Amino acid sequence: MEYVFTLKYQMPPQDCEEEPLMRRLAAVGCKDALIVVGLRGRLMLSFKRHDECGEQALLSALHHVRKAIPGARLIEAAPDMVGLTDVAAMVGVSRQNMRKLMLTHPMSFPSPIHEGNSSSVWHLWDVLCWMRGRGGYRIDEAVLELAKVAKTVNLVRECRHLEDRKREEFVKLVA
Repeated sequence: MEYVFTLKYQMPPQDCEEEPLMRRLAAVGCKDALIVVGLRGRLMLSFKRHDECGEQALLSALHHVRKAIPGARLIEAAPDMVGLTDVAAMVGVSRQNMRKLMLTHPMSFPSPIHEGNSSSVWHLWDVLCWMRGRGGYRIDEAVLELAKVAKTVNLVRECRHLEDRKREEFVKLVA
């Protein structure tokens, strides 16, 4: 199956030249990454990877990047953190329809991971699972699978700085 995902990295600025990055990635077997160098010290790799499952596709890409660019620090794996417009486009409804679903089901609609004055952000996997449970929406299983893995990777990335004792204490308080 084909899986489409993105990995965003923080990099030493001297490592952000596109051609050398392409050669280093190809040398470790990673020939399916489209490289986008934007802000100085930032790198985005877009993948279309054929694999048996989404987890294997995303984790093998992470492994390839770690091997080719050891100084790169993962910022985000996507698809994960999305707004209502993103979800609406994925399931084939309008943003207004997504907003109506959120507002008319305040107790069951997934909680955002960030709630702002102008926009909120959700884990894509949470929203797609909620919509699949309601029925009647076109949910791409490959996207759903990748969203679950990306969410897990991002949560692990965020937790890496916590002490084990604190992590356990916090889990008890927020679960």
